[in-house]
Amino acid sequence: MKTLVLLALVGLGAQLVDGSLGMAYGVTSTTLLLAIGTNPAAASATVHLAEIGTTLASGLSHWRFGNVDWKVVAKVGVPGAIGSFAGATVLSNLSTEVAAPVMSLILLALGLYLLIRFTFRGIDRRNLGKPVRKRFLGPLGLVAGFVDATGGGGWGPVGTPALLASGRMEPRRVIGSIDTSEFLVAIAASLGFLFALGNQGVDFSWVAVLLVGGLIAAPLAAWLVRHIPPRLLGSLVGGMIVLTNTRTLLRSDWIDAADPVRYAVYAVICLVWAAAVAYSFGEYRKDRAQESADALAAEAEGLATQQATDGTAAEGAVPAGRPQAPRD
Repeated sequence: MKTLVLLALVGLGAQLVDGSLGMAYGVTSTTLLLAIGTNPAAASATVHLAEIGTTLASGLSHWRFGNVDWKVVAKVGVPGAIGSFAGATVLSNLSTEVAAPVMSLILLALGLYLLIRFTFRGIDRRNLGKPVRKRFLGPLGLVAGFVDATGGGGWGPVGTPALLASGRMEPRRVIGSIDTSEFLVAIAASLGFLFALGNQGVDFSWVAVLLVGGLIAAPLAAWLVRHIPPRLLGSLVGGMIVLTNTRTLLRSDWIDAADPVRYAVYAVICLVWAAAVAYSFGEYRKDRAQESADALAAEAEGLATQQATDGTAAEGAVPAGRPQAPRD
């Protein structure tokens, strides 16, 4: 019972993160499943089965709010499904001793990406307006789908920033289209795991509680994104993923580090993580101050222009009424 409650909280927390950043449901939940000793292939299968429900709910919500570009969904989602099926097959045929460190390496790389990107860059909107090439979406979906299945997550961390940096789509449409297309990826990965593993190692009660936690969190994510800056949340989650998967790697047969070495590495990661979160918060406050100053300057400029226009109109106005005869 304690495990089911923990998994429900994992699903809730992962969906809150994903709904705020447009990424990291799979990365977050798989990392926590591995931390409690779940088999890597079973962990990825469990997460993808739960994602069938969470991505369907998320996709429907985005569709209702007009956040979905269906052409992009098809062009990136179908290759993504192919890549995720292949990734599920590859992961299922690896031994647990090999699969656990491999998955932790992938998750560690994704965690470092989240930590660095959201600490130093935040959400980059400078490249909006450029066209998305058709030949770009297919390979992007294929790679993101393969990484998503083998790493237990990665569709959002790979797909969302790539589309944000490459195209004419608004950020809300990028997040909506990536979340909606992930439904196809989740189905394909789940089928791949079920064909390769059957139901071996997959506890469907775990799938159910992860799904319930995610469905509860979906509406709360809208509240969270208004109160916790995405930049700060990205740094918090990225650091957690880095720390957890570093722990898995240091305790694996690949490294098998001694206790003093492990604790020293954990301490360094925690210090860097704390510094990254503090820096993110400071940069967020600077950005907010700059946005407020720009808004005030734009408002003042608008008032000045309006006053100048009114003054010109008043000077050129002709008095109303009948013209008077000239006086001697």
